[in-house]
Amino acid sequence: MIRQKGNRVRYVIDRMTMSDVPRVIEIERLAYPSTWPPSAYRKELQDNRWAHYIVLRDKHILEEQVSASQESERLRKNRPFPLSLLPGRPIALAPSPDLASIIGFSGLWLMVDEAHVTTIAMHPEHRGHGLGEFLLVSLIDISYNIGAKWVTLEVRVSNHTAQNLYRKYGFREAGVRHRYYSDNQEDALIMWTDEINSPAYKQKFLELKAALFQRLATE
Repeated sequence: MIRQKGNRVRYVIDRMTMSDVPRVIEIERLAYPSTWPPSAYRKELQDNRWAHYIVLRDKHILEEQVSASQESERLRKNRPFPLSLLPGRPIALAPSPDLASIIGFSGLWLMVDEAHVTTIAMHPEHRGHGLGEFLLVSLIDISYNIGAKWVTLEVRVSNHTAQNLYRKYGFREAGVRHRYYSDNQEDALIMWTDEINSPAYKQKFLELKAALFQRLATE
C-alpha cells in the first residue's frame, strides 16, 4: 500500500476475487484490443493453484463513491414519493463503490521456479502516474514470496513504453514469439530478469521500489 500526506492510505493492492471480475473485464476492454472472456478469469481464480492475480484500488475513488451513494440515499429518503416506486419504473442499481475503486490489475503463474507475468492492465484514465510500475513491483514481490527465481513475460514489439519499464527492472530480451497476438498477428518479445535472489538484483529492486513509493506518496 502507498501512504499519502497525513499517513492516509491511497493505493492498495488486494488479491483478486470472483466479485472483482466484472470490473477487471471492463478495464481490460479499455486497455487492450483483445481480451480474455470472463470465464477465463473465473477459471484462473477457482482452478489454477499456480495463478496469482491482484487488483489495484484507489481509496480516494472508494471514498468519493461511498459519499455519493450516501448522499443519493439521503435524497431518496427525503422525497415525498420516490420515483423508483412509480409503476413500471425499474429500480436503478448504483455501481458498487468497492468495484469502482479498482483502477488496474495484474497476474502471474508460477511455472516450476519461473514467475510468468500473464497480464498488467491499467485503466486509461490512470496511466502515467507510476501505477503500472506499482503493479509490476507487486508482482515481483509476489515472485519472491512464492519462491520464484526468475520473472518472465511477453510484450508487443511495438510497446516501447512497457519495454522501457521492464528494462528498468532488469528484464532483458531473450527471444521472439512470432505472430503471438491474435488481434493483429504482432510479434512478442520474450523478456527475462536475472536471478531475482542475487544480491545485485535484490539491491537494485529495493532501491527502485523505494523510489517509486516515495514518488507515489508525494504526488
